[in-house]
Amino acid sequence: MRKHLTWIFDLDNTLHDATPHIFPHINRSMTAYLREHLALDEDQASALRVHYWKTYGATLLGLMRHHGTDPQHFLQQTHQFPNLARMVVSESGLRHALRRLPGRKVLFSNAPQHYARAVLDLLRIADLFDAFYSVEQTRYQPKPLSGGFRLLLARERLVPERSVLVEDSLINLRTARRLGMKTVWVTRERRSPGWVDAKVASVLVLPRISSSLGWRR
Repeated sequence: MRKHLTWIFDLDNTLHDATPHIFPHINRSMTAYLREHLALDEDQASALRVHYWKTYGATLLGLMRHHGTDPQHFLQQTHQFPNLARMVVSESGLRHALRRLPGRKVLFSNAPQHYARAVLDLLRIADLFDAFYSVEQTRYQPKPLSGGFRLLLARERLVPERSVLVEDSLINLRTARRLGMKTVWVTRERRSPGWVDAKVASVLVLPRISSSLGWRR
């Protein structure tokens, strides 16, 4: 009898490399949004964006808590990509690796739905996911807040101990671990905390390590 794990994937810097083009674009867009809607200069807006991101794990959460920002308006305005196809950097073999990975696959991203779905389509892997949770589907409770995690686990009827979060962010992985989930850190860092179950440089190696995370034939 097979005991499959459920793989819960982050999107940016996990399934594709957002660092070269996408993150700089989002950062500029968010800074411009704060500058315009909070009447700040460039330096103030940039500093506040970073402060909210470091404090809450998502700039959006700080804006909602302290300024009553409409999350839909913010996400729509800051995630516009006229040339998204040229900005997505991916690894060849991604689709093949995900197809080889046993168990259900769920996307769990702090990004808005329109952007996340567009990236999955460009990566040609949208059909491989059984469920999809963007920040809207978690009722604007972005990672690392536990509320979004609990909502996903409840809706998908998942047992935390049989669920694996695959992420590039340690703070998000820490929440998953506290809830009893397994953790895979996607990073090129040499060291990792003892509570991380596995560290990989690329999701392409996941099929090779799935047995070490508890999957058995």
